[in-house]
Formats: sequence, structure tokens, C-alpha cells
Amino acid sequence: MSTTPEHDARVAKLTFASVYPHYITKVEKKGRTKTELHQVITWLTGFDEAMLQKLIEDKVTFKTFFEKANLNPNAHLITGVICGYRIENINTKLTREVRYLDKLVDELAKGRKIEKILRSA
Repeated sequence: MSTTPEHDARVAKLTFASVYPHYITKVEKKGRTKTELHQVITWLTGFDEAMLQKLIEDKVTFKTFFEKANLNPNAHLITGVICGYRIENINTKLTREVRYLDKLVDELAKGRKIEKILRSA
């Protein structure tokens, strides 16, 4: 299933700060920690704690968030279905990157080991 231009535009305009509390709730509800969440976000984006906090405070859009990110070279190893879309079939770069993050958060919440979540070739 391919994303629509409208869907991609909606994803680009979402602010990371508006979604971040949902990520925390999702992982903590399943017994994981904010520290583990940050570890996963750092692996994917290269952001340290201070930069992540600044991006939240600045209420940046996902478009800006991923423009500033230094995406992990192994991010392409993140595959599977999230939000009804097969990640590897998403053509729009930004939407695919947001879904990478969603997938990692989902795996963390489902109890997958950190070593498996932080993919290596």
C-alpha cells in the first residue's frame, strides 16, 4: 500500500513534540523506560539528550526533525508493517523515516531486546 500525497503532507506537518508524549506513554505502559526510548531515538537520529530536548521545546515538525537528523546507516534494515503501511514500500523519504521511528517505538513497547531494535548489518 502506497501513501497518498495528502498523508505525506499531514505527516510532514506533525510536530515531534505532539507525538513524543504518546511514545513515552506507549513504552512506559509496557514496562519500558524513557531512557530506553531515548536510546532508540538516538540510534536512529544521532540526536543527543540536549538536542532532543531542544527540538521538543522548539516544537519542530517531523520534516525539520528529520532534516536535522543524521539517520543511522542501518535504518534501511527496519522493515515490516506499521500503521497499515509496509515500511520498505513507502516511497516518500520523510514518511518512511517517521515510520522507522514508529516501528522502533512499537518494537520497544512490545518487549523486543534493545540489541535487536538497534539493528546492525
